[in-house]
Amino acid sequence: MEVKTMKKKLVSLTCLLLASALLSACGGAAEKGNSVDLTQDLYAEIPENTITCEELENGYIEATDFAVKLFQENVKSEGGNVLVSPISVLAALGMTANGASGKTLAQMEEVFGLSRSELSCFMRFYMNSLESGDNYKLGFANSVWFKDKNGLEIDSVFLQANKNFYDASIYKSAFNSQTLEDINAWVSGKTDGLIENVLDEISPDAIMYLINALVFDAEWESIYEEYQVAEGTFTAENGKTQTADFMHSMESFYLEDENATGFIKYYSGRKYAFAALLPNEGTTVSEYLETLTGQSLLYTLEGAQQGNVDAAIPKFETEFEVEMSGSLKKMGITEAFKPASADFSAIGKSGDGNIFISAVIHKTYISVAEQGTKAGAVTVVEMRDSGALILEDIKTVYLDRPFVYMIIDTEASLPLFIGTLESMA
Repeated sequence: MEVKTMKKKLVSLTCLLLASALLSACGGAAEKGNSVDLTQDLYAEIPENTITCEELENGYIEATDFAVKLFQENVKSEGGNVLVSPISVLAALGMTANGASGKTLAQMEEVFGLSRSELSCFMRFYMNSLESGDNYKLGFANSVWFKDKNGLEIDSVFLQANKNFYDASIYKSAFNSQTLEDINAWVSGKTDGLIENVLDEISPDAIMYLINALVFDAEWESIYEEYQVAEGTFTAENGKTQTADFMHSMESFYLEDENATGFIKYYSGRKYAFAALLPNEGTTVSEYLETLTGQSLLYTLEGAQQGNVDAAIPKFETEFEVEMSGSLKKMGITEAFKPASADFSAIGKSGDGNIFISAVIHKTYISVAEQGTKAGAVTVVEMRDSGALILEDIKTVYLDRPFVYMIIDTEASLPLFIGTLESMA
């Protein structure tokens, strides 16, 4: 395999918007007028408690299972080209779960497949295990922003949990136009400028934002040269043919299960990779996904066969936007969305009514071309209150019809992004 350089940037941003009273003015953040001093972190004054966490080998299995279920529900409800960042959504909901209690928490834990403490330990362990090299980088950043307003009360356990497990910074602000500028500046800084404006406005009902940013930047291990790109035909899910530019390469790891074949293409350092699965002829993407579980996906990825794969990836660009509350309810998280009975009392108190989740908005973008891949994701949870081995045979996998693709952490086989391409248009 030729070793070249191919630039790839991938950003995932998870933003939780809490539009009800959750926090109190817990100490004074340094502010300049209404502008937050981003160098002053309220958490800096809060000592980190001793954390006891056992390494969770099954955390990756449960996280992958959550990824597959979340993906399946969104494909069912939306169809077409779907792209989600399950690790981003899981991190966002995990932070929210630190403030949940009772039936609300029980449902969230059931969907996670892990208890709140197990998920917190898993996320801490995973964030601490992230590596950066000369040609690749993956990093998380978390922050909590709360409104400078009388009558808000914070639970110290909730605050401590977000410091200990998510290493979140906390800022107090007026929640005005300046706050909008400050939050977008923080986001831009943490995503290397790839996402500059996550919010268009500060909702008048919002009193807190919990933001998780995931940034990924890597080079391909082997780029596509001009001679490796040729025009071809992509057959969409509806049977219509579309012209596309296909990028051809010889890859070294072949994927196969009972219903699909695929391959893995590595980024520099082989810590991360692009993985694709092409359903067998006569099987639609939706039908294939119905057979998939987190365990079976891990088995397929970890069981990659070394050998030659004549591979072709179409150049494509797609955007995806969805309101996820319906999918999450179908997965089993229902109490959290009920104004009267949602229990987020472990976060804090609101004098204006009960706290509940009103919406979960997810936006993603990806572009795959000769020089690399650029992708981004934003998740907003809005809460309100109730007021190279040579083998004899060569496998061929041309992604010239609908397929499933992923950006994976190769050591954990954990999907950071997972999507379907059903149409080039």
